[in-house]
Amino acid sequence: MRKASTALAGGLLAAALAAGTLTARAPAAHAQISDDVVRIGVMNDQSGLYADITGQGEVTAVRMAAEAMDGAIDGKKIEVIFADNQNKPDIGSNIARQWYDQEKVDLIIVGGASSVTLAVQAVAREKGRINIVSAAAASDHTNKACSPTAAHWTYDTTALANGTGKALVQEGGDSWFFLTADYAFGHALERETGEAVRVGGGKVLGSVRHPLNTSDFSSFLLQAQGSGAKIIGLANAGGDTINTIKQASEFGIVQAGQRLAGLLVFITDVHSLGLKTAQGLVITTAFYWDQNDETRAWAKDFMERMDGKAPTMVQAGSGSAALHYLRAVQATGTDDPAKVMPQMRATKINDHMTKDGWIREDGRVMRTMYLAQVKSPEESKGPFDYYNILRSIPAEEAFRSLAITECPHLKK
Repeated sequence: MRKASTALAGGLLAAALAAGTLTARAPAAHAQISDDVVRIGVMNDQSGLYADITGQGEVTAVRMAAEAMDGAIDGKKIEVIFADNQNKPDIGSNIARQWYDQEKVDLIIVGGASSVTLAVQAVAREKGRINIVSAAAASDHTNKACSPTAAHWTYDTTALANGTGKALVQEGGDSWFFLTADYAFGHALERETGEAVRVGGGKVLGSVRHPLNTSDFSSFLLQAQGSGAKIIGLANAGGDTINTIKQASEFGIVQAGQRLAGLLVFITDVHSLGLKTAQGLVITTAFYWDQNDETRAWAKDFMERMDGKAPTMVQAGSGSAALHYLRAVQATGTDDPAKVMPQMRATKINDHMTKDGWIREDGRVMRTMYLAQVKSPEESKGPFDYYNILRSIPAEEAFRSLAITECPHLKK
């Protein structure tokens, strides 16, 4: 079985080892790739309400990263495997243990429900192994549930609140009612957006929580409508967001004067809704395929492999995460987490979606976020020409300050 180890940058690494919380590998005569394979496991929702957001698109993006490294490092093959966690924490945890213990997976890139990704991160922390979260939002990943061998790559609930939530309050949307998915992600998104609303001078009139993967939102929408709030904040994602917006349209909620705030909306959601229904939505994103020549070139390759589907920000993020990891393995000449993770933290992230990003001590990837508005059908000039970028949000403005962190290994 591969021996596990973990690391923090600089003095944090030494402190962790001295405290006896981790077991480091004995120094080798030379750096090496254990088992002669660099193995990446992509675990996400392959068949449920988040499959369009994550699914095979994430697997494809990670395989593109492996190909960018010519499929090998120092003659050792890069292998990509995947599994469906079905948005269930117990299934995700079991897969993670099997991958780390039996299948010798070096890195797990995990997505789907935040309850699952938090469970997988706990397993990785226990075993001193590297995990990266691209397709889950709860900011707890880098706060009270942080791990010295984890990175939260693409976005989080804090950034969504500081993007979409803050922007709508500034536009006059000063009273809110939340329609919230009843699990870790939804709770965090409601909490942090509510905070942003109150800091901006607005007020929260109430909320209602719905089960994950709900088909009928009528009773929840009636409560939101009855609140009289100017903004109905949708603290949900994927199929739940699509169904909420469609049914709100049938209820005539927007026509009656209230506004929907899709707090986590992906380009695949806009595609499913159509521009006639989605037009005008203000969203926060870490990536848009049509931003520049580099994003367009990467997206063109992705779309050719994915039957013309545009990449979501988390699919682009997973490709970015895999590439940064593989570059760190190449630079250190080993897949030992105690060497790879410090290298990842010490090296700026520069690729198809990220420029001069970095992994902060709590595992938060610090990157520029973007506030965008969905185009009208008349504005769109072709397939997936869906967004107008309103402004860039610097990383320090988007994400939680370390001054208020609850990350255990930083509070010691």
